[in-house]
Amino acid sequence: MKLIANAFRKLGTVFAIAALVISSCAMLATPALAADHTVKMGSDGGLLVFEPATITIDKGDTVTWENNKMAPHNVVFDANSIPGGKSVADSLSHSQLTFSPGESYGSKFDVEPGEYTYYCAPHRGAGMVGKIIVK
Repeated sequence: MKLIANAFRKLGTVFAIAALVISSCAMLATPALAADHTVKMGSDGGLLVFEPATITIDKGDTVTWENNKMAPHNVVFDANSIPGGKSVADSLSHSQLTFSPGESYGSKFDVEPGEYTYYCAPHRGAGMVGKIIVK
C-alpha cells in the first residue's frame, strides 16, 4: 500500500511540474496585455489643460479622456502633425463635446510609433493641448 501511495505522490509531482512548464511557455508566447490610460480634460484646480499633458504608451493601448472640469471639451488630432495623416487623425479624434464631469471617450492606439498631438477645439487658444507618444 505504501508503494502505491508513494508512486501516486511521485506521479502527482511530475504532473505538477509539467503543468508549470507548459503554462510558463503559454504565458511567454502570449503578447502583453494592452493598458488603459486616463487623461483628465481640465485640471482639478479648473485649469484648461489635459492632465497629464504628455503620456507614453505602447502600441495597442487605449487612452480614455474624462471630462473633469470647465466643460465643454473634446479631443481633436491634427492630421498634419501625426503619423498616418487624415485617416488616423479622424479615427482617433472625438469632436463631440463633453459637458458633464465624468463623461468620457477613448481611442485605441493601434497605430505606428510616433508622437500624436491633439487639442481641445474650444480651448486650443488657451493652450489646452496634449501629446501621446506611442512606443
